[in-house]
Amino acid sequence: MSEFNQPLGGNDMPRFGGPATMMRLPTQEGAEGLDAAFIGIPMDIGTSNRPGTRLGPRQIRDESRMLRPYNMATRAAPFDSLQVADIGDVPINTFNLPKNLDIISGFYDRVLAHDCAPLTLGGDHTLTWPVLRAIAKKHGPVGLIHIDAHADINDTMFGEEVAHGCPFRRAQEEGLLDSQRVIQIGLRGTGYAAEDFDWCREQGFRVVQAEECWYRSLAPLMAEVREQMGDGPVYISFDIDALDPSVAPGTGTVEMGGLTSQQGLEIVRGAAGLNVVGGDLVEVAPPYDPSGNTALIGATLLYEMLCVLPGVKRRD
Repeated sequence: MSEFNQPLGGNDMPRFGGPATMMRLPTQEGAEGLDAAFIGIPMDIGTSNRPGTRLGPRQIRDESRMLRPYNMATRAAPFDSLQVADIGDVPINTFNLPKNLDIISGFYDRVLAHDCAPLTLGGDHTLTWPVLRAIAKKHGPVGLIHIDAHADINDTMFGEEVAHGCPFRRAQEEGLLDSQRVIQIGLRGTGYAAEDFDWCREQGFRVVQAEECWYRSLAPLMAEVREQMGDGPVYISFDIDALDPSVAPGTGTVEMGGLTSQQGLEIVRGAAGLNVVGGDLVEVAPPYDPSGNTALIGATLLYEMLCVLPGVKRRD
């Protein structure tokens, strides 16, 4: 009998049955005794286009029933290495977006008090700002691997400083990021000005637009990222709209010409060996993909984040 929690297997309970938790893991209140925790933030009141990401965590959990415990490509065995559970959802205030900043950061303060790495099921991208507040309080300014179609560095949206297009502007302003260790991968689409991504570069961020990724393996890029990040703390924020909408249509603001699912895997797997202290997968909006495939991709990427956490063993 393993000392670690194990996902409920498909030969013990049919995959269409059992608990609707991340990978059908056990649940518990709080992060005590855990090395890593899956946490949902069912929020979409920060979105500027199509809503629906409040339903993302629930469908990601549902589709995650298809995942098995061992990573056959990387040989990672996270459930033989870490104590992991699904600790439920942050009780957000669905009528007050600014108030959620304190609700979310307070929740993550309590998680991080137990030396537990949070892996977040989103939820719109506004949530990454308050999560980073808690992460930086624990670890200091962090390196960031940000995978997205959009830079999310708007100063304001409709005059508001709290929105899903603003989190990394706010995080940089508050000193939550180690700006020389920030990379943004997959940015693309149309803009309001030719200089739309220049603010990022002025901060010292490395910007890799989607066109630079076409027809390429991203393994060489991630080798450079590992050198850039060094051994300092690193946070991964993956917006599902970084992937091309032919792969992941279930999101609010789609942009054609995005990353392939294989490239998404290469990026997350390429973070192995880094001091990854947490991550999130955001902007899954189930109403726009009735097949559930976008949510399944999101669940898989979260599992891959779990597989690259420090301390995860790899089988020979």
